[in-house]
Amino acid sequence: MRIAVIGGGPGGLYFAYLWKKRHPDAHVDLFEQNAAGATWGFGVVFSDQALEFLRADDPETVEAIAPRMQSWNNITLNLRGESVEIDGVGFSSIGRLDLLRLLQQRAIAVGVRPRYDTLIQSVDELKDYDLIVAADGLNSLVRRSFEGDFGSSVSYSANKFAWYGTSKRFETLSQTFVETDRGAFNAHHYRYAPDMSTFLVECDRATWQRYDFADKTVEQSKAICETVFADALDGHPLLSNKSVWRNFPWIWNEHWSFKNMVLVGDALHSAHFSIGSGTRLALEDVIALVKALEAERDFPAALARYEAMRKPVVKKLVTAARASAAWYEKFPEHMKLGLMDFGYSYITRSGRIDEKRLRAMSPRFMARYEARAGNNA
Repeated sequence: MRIAVIGGGPGGLYFAYLWKKRHPDAHVDLFEQNAAGATWGFGVVFSDQALEFLRADDPETVEAIAPRMQSWNNITLNLRGESVEIDGVGFSSIGRLDLLRLLQQRAIAVGVRPRYDTLIQSVDELKDYDLIVAADGLNSLVRRSFEGDFGSSVSYSANKFAWYGTSKRFETLSQTFVETDRGAFNAHHYRYAPDMSTFLVECDRATWQRYDFADKTVEQSKAICETVFADALDGHPLLSNKSVWRNFPWIWNEHWSFKNMVLVGDALHSAHFSIGSGTRLALEDVIALVKALEAERDFPAALARYEAMRKPVVKKLVTAARASAAWYEKFPEHMKLGLMDFGYSYITRSGRIDEKRLRAMSPRFMARYEARAGNNA
């Protein structure tokens, strides 16, 4: 069996590693248009639940990654100079480049030889392969080449965001909401190394226009964001890595395979950064695809099985992600709430957590929330 993997991000590397490890005689070629050490962004985050899912199927990889991760059990919300912690929400994070290097090492150790600086310009270049795994991200060549056959749809969230890093250490996954004379900003920030944190800045389109960000350079935009979040950054600078303003893209495909081509990760679907990591979803896609390929004798049956197994799970997550994104598109309105009501609105925004679950998951937060409600009765 000859397999071509397009994309040397976490999803592509993980598939190449996992398949080659389980099938040493398989011929697996991985093509990545960028250099081995190139990436964008800073840290990526995994929920405790996501790590346990991965651990159940591939404990060795989780054990390799875990020592490089930063972990915490609370979320901190900062609003109008006040803070509230929501307990019982466990996450871990790792630098995106660190994760890539670890996956590269594991892939090479089992015999995969990634071809970096290699741009595939047409699927026709891969006609000699039995299976093509498209892990080539949001701008997937495979998906764009056959978007009608995949039933592809692409839309965009209204809010603007820019993904920065900073040397400021944050003890938990945190959210800081700031009101300025030209509009409101939100920052998602969390450490992914002892001395480094992700710092993702978000605002609505009206605020973005009032600040004239469309005509600002990356450095000028960064300077404005440093001023807006001066208190949160506490003198630390923001760091750029392709940190341009973007609208979050919603990717969905009704059909997950076409002929001998199959999509995974961001090439297949996207989930808003406020609810989880696209990296986590890509790794879970790969596990499902490998299981399906091993369970069926022919590719059409295997690819159909992959979609049938995984699609309902992803749909549920994407639905929750859209609800979360909708909350963020109105976050300036939510900022008018009192601190505890704001916290409750935030943690229940996706529809996945109701009051009963929140009481069991976050007893300290709920005790404070219900005490506030009782005092106002």
